[in-house]
Amino acid sequence: MFKQLLSILTFLTILPFALVAKDDDAKPTGPFAQQTIDLGVVVSDIEKSLAFYKGVVGFTEVEGFKVAGDFPNKVGLTDGAALDIHVLVLGEDETATKLKVMQVKSEKPARVIKQRHIHTTTGFSYVSIFVTDVDAVLERAKSAGHKSYAQSPQRLPAGLPQDVCLLMLKDPDGNFVEIIGPLTKKLQKTK
Repeated sequence: MFKQLLSILTFLTILPFALVAKDDDAKPTGPFAQQTIDLGVVVSDIEKSLAFYKGVVGFTEVEGFKVAGDFPNKVGLTDGAALDIHVLVLGEDETATKLKVMQVKSEKPARVIKQRHIHTTTGFSYVSIFVTDVDAVLERAKSAGHKSYAQSPQRLPAGLPQDVCLLMLKDPDGNFVEIIGPLTKKLQKTK
């Protein structure tokens, strides 16, 4: 009993120092406050997009936020329309990548991009999401009525890791979503 009590007291004595050391390690050392970026995407149908990113890709929705129209107008984000932002994350870590999905209900987008390939438009062309099971994403996509794009999934080309494949999907607005992970069962059988 004494040894157990001593072990518990030792643990409780060391714990605060370990937590302080962890906090010191978490402080940014360079010019960036965090080493991941958040990505905002404006969509034409919030429900379809949330179903795709959560149900097919596997994001988890966390608490989002609303911003009154005066602030987005002052910083040039909107024409005065309010924002209702759904925040989706990859993982549970507080530094997890965040995808901020929103549908702005004021004026319609000036253009909808019909992107056949990533080089047919300028600007951000695709998002890469690294997963542990490409087959699972592919199955969820098929169940939700989404098809893999072109002839994907495909094993990465020679010179790149050969145990990895790329599955290309398009979200409901036609944005490219690149799923990268271990070979599918079908690709494992091919050379």
